[in-house]
Amino acid sequence: MEGGVRLKRKPQEIPLDHPVSRWRFTGQLVATPAALDAFGAELILPVYLILQTLAEKHDGVDYLQVFEDPTGADSRLWFIDDETHVTALLPLDY
Repeated sequence: MEGGVRLKRKPQEIPLDHPVSRWRFTGQLVATPAALDAFGAELILPVYLILQTLAEKHDGVDYLQVFEDPTGADSRLWFIDDETHVTALLPLDY
């Protein structure tokens, strides 16, 4: 687990060096009520910071990043970058 956070990032569908993989995840972070209920701000914020570090390291990543709980819980947390905002949400919120 990255940084002691219990969620693990799934590999993105496109290569990190793909031209579309340019998103920085630096916009204002917002979260849906369902994401906050499922994961809490105490977990969402550290995962967001990990994502920003990854984007900086690779000069950008895909606009959709997926994290999941490796303990077997059927829980996924998505982050979507739309340039001005980064939304933390559950797949059902999409």
